[in-house]
Amino acid sequence: MKRIRVGLIGLGTVGTGFVKALRANRPVLRERLGIDLELALVADRNWRARRAVSIPPSRRLSDARALLADPSIDIVVELIGGCGAARAYVLEALRRGKGVVTANKALLAEHGREVLGLARERRADLYYEASVCGAIPIIKALREGFASNRVDSIFGIVNGTCNYILSRMTGSGIGFSEALREAQRLGYAEADPSLDIDGLDSAHKLAILSTLASGSWVPARAVYAEGIRRVTQLDIRFAEEFEYVIKLLAIFKRHGGRVDARVHPTLIPRSHLLASVGGAFNAVCVNGYPAGEIVLYGSGAGRDPTASAVLGDVIDIARNIERGCCGRVPPVAARVGATRVRPIGEIETQYYLRFSVVDRPGVLARITGILGAQQISIASVLQTERRIGGVVPVVLMTHRAREANVRRAIARIDRLADVRDRTALIRVEERV
Repeated sequence: MKRIRVGLIGLGTVGTGFVKALRANRPVLRERLGIDLELALVADRNWRARRAVSIPPSRRLSDARALLADPSIDIVVELIGGCGAARAYVLEALRRGKGVVTANKALLAEHGREVLGLARERRADLYYEASVCGAIPIIKALREGFASNRVDSIFGIVNGTCNYILSRMTGSGIGFSEALREAQRLGYAEADPSLDIDGLDSAHKLAILSTLASGSWVPARAVYAEGIRRVTQLDIRFAEEFEYVIKLLAIFKRHGGRVDARVHPTLIPRSHLLASVGGAFNAVCVNGYPAGEIVLYGSGAGRDPTASAVLGDVIDIARNIERGCCGRVPPVAARVGATRVRPIGEIETQYYLRFSVVDRPGVLARITGILGAQQISIASVLQTERRIGGVVPVVLMTHRAREANVRRAIARIDRLADVRDRTALIRVEERV
């Protein structure tokens, strides 16, 4: 039986989960694969910290460079995160011809052109299933399952923290701040939740998915990112009256020779499958030709789901090594040149607009007049009698309009004397 030696860099939460999963499943994997996966070396900077797993002293390293230089290591698993040392380690492993598994979404989103390009150049195995949606096999689906398809769109709930917060706001009627505190208490949100609630985590993941879907690199800086900080309980309730649900969506769409790549709160029909995805779960809807629509759903984060994806990638590379066919599945479907991404101002969609106005005659007429001047037509209006802090909320649903026109109109509306707060804007996707 062929023995394949694995080197792990980083023994944090996911690294610990990976060690546990490999040890628990090693006998089953021997029978299933005819391959013995051995955790040969583990590199970590702090061996004095208490660990949930024990590593024999003979297999411990404090310097990952010694692990990379060891010719007996077949597969390198990078689980330290970030774009500093992790980038150097991954690049060095690829240069040495070793298979690499990483869960590092920031590295791939920020330096994907370099990393994916080197893997392609060296025909080296680079697998990164755990970088997006934990145990959900969305990367494998796009790299392999959709290899025969032109992917036209992706709509994804790819951040469990935000989905939990919005689900609690929708289901229980609590506000954003209370839902966030609850998510932090349960371990779904970090002490500093900015990366999640500002949409940056989702943007990194969308950059990776968009790269796979388009066949060339979509940099993270090209992805429009808007978080959920400004979504209020008012917006949740008004969305329900229009039979919508608010979700933070990562959206990829083909548009001629360019693509849309954007993350933002989105109103989707209550009848759609994604609308029922609650709690900290993730789901991704892929539409391709000729496959049609495919939806993948499951646990998108956490130690064990992420470790499962990491171990699955290790198994894929081990199979390739055993058969002498490294590089069988390329890291991207085509070139690593950059994809042209449409600026957010050029998109066209429907909009939910909530205004906070003084209840005086003629206010609504002035607002609709400004919208009309920008070729924005109104689909429906909802005006309540409830006064909140001396103002009345007025909600308009538009027909399809150009984003740049909507922004210009809102800038003028927000300067009106009878408008007392920034206009809330949420984009609407009818055909998710």
